[in-house]
Amino acid sequence: MIVQDVIDHLHDLAPLAYAEDFDNVGLLVGDKKQTVSGVLVTLDTLEAVVDEAIKSNCNLIVSFHPIIFKGLKKLTGKTYVERVVIKAIQNNIAIFSIHTALDNALNGVNSIICDQLGLKKKSILIPQSGTIKKLQTYVPKENADNLREALFNSGAGTIGNYESCSFNLEGKGTYLGNENSNPVVGEKGKLQTEEETLISVTFKKHLESQILNTLFKAHPYEEVAYEITTLENTNQHIGIGMIGELENAMDEKDCLEYIKNKMNTEAIRHSKFLNKPIKKIAVLGGSGSFAINAAKSAGAELFVTADLKYHDFFTAENNILLADIGHYESEQFTKTFLVDYLSKKITNFAIILSKTNTNPVKYL
Repeated sequence: MIVQDVIDHLHDLAPLAYAEDFDNVGLLVGDKKQTVSGVLVTLDTLEAVVDEAIKSNCNLIVSFHPIIFKGLKKLTGKTYVERVVIKAIQNNIAIFSIHTALDNALNGVNSIICDQLGLKKKSILIPQSGTIKKLQTYVPKENADNLREALFNSGAGTIGNYESCSFNLEGKGTYLGNENSNPVVGEKGKLQTEEETLISVTFKKHLESQILNTLFKAHPYEEVAYEITTLENTNQHIGIGMIGELENAMDEKDCLEYIKNKMNTEAIRHSKFLNKPIKKIAVLGGSGSFAINAAKSAGAELFVTADLKYHDFFTAENNILLADIGHYESEQFTKTFLVDYLSKKITNFAIILSKTNTNPVKYL
């Protein structure tokens, strides 16, 4: 197995196409064709983590956070980022980051938090737009069934809980090939009228190359007529944050104590209590102040996130209880999830959970 094979498994879980624009995900260090001896999974790639990988004979580190976030102009070892990159390169260790691709995945970071808290009726808090595309193509009527089936098998035509979704319209198509053409149906230099079927299917944007390859392979024409458009429809299965419900409503203080225990955090910073029972909870792992209004609009009584600043707490405006449980604490179960996921996909070598605690925040 090579590095790219592991990346493909991670891409199935959380396609990099849905990472945030500001992010730096993917293979950050190393050769995607390198044979893998072992995989070490971590939340952050620090020098101690690289040392751990060397000791464990792991030449691929799967890290949630990217070690390279901003551009590097020098590699002198002056900063911890430079030292990590240098040590990884010197020891032929590849580093892959999944970060906001997993944040936006249906079964990603925020689903993990919901499961940890026992929340039911989970749904995406802020669905992504522009992630659904539509293909329209025209094919001879007699070839329509075969082409449609091929597109379905490549992932087109899936809408929510439904598969093999398409719209079909029959009509007549015309074309006239020039002297360099080689028409499958008709003759060059003669106007051809053909009974055709218009096939329209939607697909997720990360599948575009795959869908087009299938289209060109399965379509009988020399020149394939097709259109691809990006839809503004929001994708209910891709997006940041989640909202769910406790089985039974809880008192505010009891709920925060419950979260403190379940999320293994030493302290919770929160806005003032509103003397309202808590049942509907919004969550967003990592820095989530930008989603406060979305949590309020979704009707959440409590928003669990991290990295809230002083003025962020004012935006609660007596409408919601805000709880900052800590950045590391909100994402700490992610690496265990990734180890379990990869271990089920890959059985011929070790998938190791890093023992290095990379939390930079300490409590007195």
